[in-house]
Amino acid sequence: MGIVLNQSFKNTVTTYAGFGIGAINTLFLYTNFLSDNYYGLVAFLLSAANIMMPFMAFGVHNAIVKFYSTFKSKHSINSFLTLMLFLPLLFIIPVGLVGYIAYEGLVEWLSNENQIVENYVWHIFILAIAMAYFEIFFSWTKVQMQTVFGNVMKEIFHRVGIMILLFAVYLKWLSVDSFIIALVGVYVLRMLIMKLYAFSIRFPSLTFQKLKNQSSILKYAALMIIAGSVAMLILDIDKFMIGLMLPDIEQVAYYSVAIFIATVIAVPQRAMHQIMLPLTAKYLNEKDYASLEDLYKRSSLTLLVVSGFIFLLIILNINQLYNLLPEEFTGGLFTVLIVSMAKLYDNSLGNNNAILFNSDYYRMVLLFGVLLAVMAIVLNAIFIPVFGIEGSAFATFLAVCIYNTIKIIFVKRKFNMLPFSKASLKIILTLIVLSITFYFWDFPFLPMVNIAIKSVVIGLIYAVVIYKLNVSEDISNQIKKYLKL
Repeated sequence: MGIVLNQSFKNTVTTYAGFGIGAINTLFLYTNFLSDNYYGLVAFLLSAANIMMPFMAFGVHNAIVKFYSTFKSKHSINSFLTLMLFLPLLFIIPVGLVGYIAYEGLVEWLSNENQIVENYVWHIFILAIAMAYFEIFFSWTKVQMQTVFGNVMKEIFHRVGIMILLFAVYLKWLSVDSFIIALVGVYVLRMLIMKLYAFSIRFPSLTFQKLKNQSSILKYAALMIIAGSVAMLILDIDKFMIGLMLPDIEQVAYYSVAIFIATVIAVPQRAMHQIMLPLTAKYLNEKDYASLEDLYKRSSLTLLVVSGFIFLLIILNINQLYNLLPEEFTGGLFTVLIVSMAKLYDNSLGNNNAILFNSDYYRMVLLFGVLLAVMAIVLNAIFIPVFGIEGSAFATFLAVCIYNTIKIIFVKRKFNMLPFSKASLKIILTLIVLSITFYFWDFPFLPMVNIAIKSVVIGLIYAVVIYKLNVSEDISNQIKKYLKL
């Protein structure tokens, strides 16, 4: 776990820095510098692009991680990487042509409830391509065990760029329309910088020669399109469908704020995932199941402890946080609570996703994912018209919980390993007790002061309890290291 903890710590710092900047953008700048309907439009465009991204990437970013370590000669590696560079074009070019031919019908469908969308359809296409090739170049560096710079670009770069653009709108240097064009430019620039860094680590030598296992690679990449689509659908279908089904696109903005608050819980998983993915693939390719099980359990405990602390900070400070936001954005308390619980469950699975997507059983997992994506769409279609954004949050909660439970059962049956232990139960009980104890306890100060003091108190109590319970050796060692115990 040494390299995991080392790079995961750096990735966690950069990811939280990115989320901090994102929090300023999402909670304060967007809500004050853009009108609610244009904020909703931006959220809708990004969600639509995220849903398209796995198709544009053609599963290449997953295939690089899974198959790179199987090639040993320089020639075979060059042939593999050349294939990975050009494979996405098999989807991007035909989709672009179809989009050009069927443009009017596509615009009518996307802007049916909100006419504001009709002038920005091509923006979605360009964003999706930029996001796809960014992930491909990031995977290019992951297999070289270099994840820190890529994580900075993934979590910080575009958020800083958007912050600058939002201030430019506030200062009237940019119109809102120019802001959206510039936002697309930020994502394109991020992709190009990532490309230069990836090529600086390993410059591609174009070799167009058929690989021995090319059929297996193509099948895996195609199936990963489905896997990636399922993951993105679960993450973004709610915002996309809110924009399609509700006549007020600003509802997407209100929902996005609540979802962003809850999504902070996912930061530790995102940071650790960058280095766990290639390690998991390595253990599976080498059939080192003892190391794989150790990584599974320890990553689960570490993520549960860290994400549990974030869960406490969110739930116990949410009322004070909403006092800082414009009144129209403060109706998402139920959304924050229920999505936070889903994210906590998601984190507790450790490297479960990495095991499934890099194993020989990924086909069955994809089937589960497709069924779940269909269920998420159906549930959103049922609940959104009746309950609005709260209905969408509940649909997302059900989808995520069922999907995660299926994945746990599947790994247990095929690999005979579980991520949970008695230590997991201790952590859950600790979270329940602290949540009940401190939810109604506030200081009589300004919201920011109240949040700061309460967070410090909760953090100290939580650290002491986790250390005394010794639920995670890795966490305990980090506490000893930094507190010099």
